[in-house]
Amino acid sequence: MANRPANVRFTKTHEWVRLEGTTAVVGITDFAVEHLGELVFVDLPSKGKKVGKGETLAEVESVKAVGEVYAPLAGEILEVNAGLANDQTPLAKDPFATGWLAKLKVAAGTKLDDLMDVAAYQKHLDAGGN
Repeated sequence: MANRPANVRFTKTHEWVRLEGTTAVVGITDFAVEHLGELVFVDLPSKGKKVGKGETLAEVESVKAVGEVYAPLAGEILEVNAGLANDQTPLAKDPFATGWLAKLKVAAGTKLDDLMDVAAYQKHLDAGGN
């Protein structure tokens, strides 16, 4: 198990999000990366695209499968981790820092109360994680 940071929240579909004011940094968890296997491609959204909560944000392809990444909250794409298109190593090695996927502009006062903290996410994984 990776050292999951305490300042992020998790979805049941293995995305993580960290709020920095009105910017939400989004990625996929170490569990998702591990289960996808060897990564070969990341398809990231365009800057300025608006996404709704639960909508497909990105796709991560591995030699085994294509995994959809869902937006854990609604927002507008401010920035994507463009380097991941050519090199997926940061996603595999450090999914909570250098392996982030996208940054979203979210409404002021956005809360993550409906998402799991680290302990709840670990319980979700221990219960089968699907």
